Amino acid sequence: MRETTTVRGKVQLRPVRPAGWWFDALLLTALVGMTVALANERLFGIDRAVADWSQAHRPTAAHWTAVILNYLGQGTPLTLIALGLAVLLAVRLGSVRPVLPPVLAFALTFLTIGPLKVWTARPAPSASIKDPFLPAERTLPLFQDELPLRFAQSYPSGHVANAIVWYGVIALLLAPLLRTYGRSVPPRLVAVVRVVPPLVVLCTTTYLGWHWLTDSVAGLLLGLLLDRLLHRVPWDDLPLPGAPRDWHRPFTRAP
Repeated sequence: MRETTTVRGKVQLRPVRPAGWWFDALLLTALVGMTVALANERLFGIDRAVADWSQAHRPTAAHWTAVILNYLGQGTPLTLIALGLAVLLAVRLGSVRPVLPPVLAFALTFLTIGPLKVWTARPAPSASIKDPFLPAERTLPLFQDELPLRFAQSYPSGHVANAIVWYGVIALLLAPLLRTYGRSVPPRLVAVVRVVPPLVVLCTTTYLGWHWLTDSVAGLLLGLLLDRLLHRVPWDDLPLPGAPRDWHRPFTRAP
């Protein structure tokens, strides 16, 4: 009798919208183009205009409201929330797969956002009114490596990039987690979770003078690029050698 063998099907990337790699290339090109423009002292006018307007229109109530809303983009709490949801889902499904998205998201953000900040070495708008009290014109350029590192980490905005990545991961985990409780998540709610917090963070971090407008836009471009990479990963079909077979169960596909 001939022995039959099981052939694993080819792992396919998950679809994203807009489909295709052209949009990823567009995001990357825009990010590189903006960085080159800033390196050549372009776009400083709009950055200064937005920062000056924000400083002139920042009453106490608006300031503290923006500070509170900006906590929506704190990377460490978002990481812990996403990991907590992943662990809970993993336990309820008996699968290790839900833990993979936050692990990869952490690796991607750690390897991109921080190094870019260090490399570009740009102060924040507020660097002219608090330590290190730079002249206003010196707060705009990139590549100020002579400054202490803590004063030159403004570009790109980590708050904005983190918000896009981590709320995308939370949305990815939320629907299957609620399904384990017999509940469903309306697509509109998923869209709100993914879109509203990053937009709030982009606006507040710029309004507070913690980042230049171009810092926030660069964070938006980088975050969208990383988000698309994460959502392309076929989490349910990735081979997991060494893990117990019972812990290979899918989690993104509805039962």
